[in-house]
Amino acid sequence: VQLQAFGGGLVQVGESVSLSCAASGRIFSINDMGWYRQGPGKQRDLVARISRGGRTNYADSVKGRFTISRDNAKNTAYLQMNSLKPEDTAVYYCYGNVAQNWGDSYATYWGQGTQVTVSS
Repeated sequence: VQLQAFGGGLVQVGESVSLSCAASGRIFSINDMGWYRQGPGKQRDLVARISRGGRTNYADSVKGRFTISRDNAKNTAYLQMNSLKPEDTAVYYCYGNVAQNWGDSYATYWGQGTQVTVSS
């Protein structure tokens, strides 16, 4: 199983950026998908996650600004980030909890980090 992240880059304060995360390989089912981020000198923290059924959770710092969604048919999750702030600058890591076969337990797979830099 591989998770490939797309998007990110350098933006100005108040602008928007979109991330996507596509899972591929031998996949029976994907439970939660989401993103963590790690800013300079900080620990990796949960940003947002979404269940297969569409239930979402957000970090307090991004509520009202970020929106997570997913397309189960494409095994892909999306993170729309609006009204970006300098403190949103971080490497964003997507993840998915994947069962490769019926009856398997779910394992967490990570995508490569993608840099988001918000410049003031």
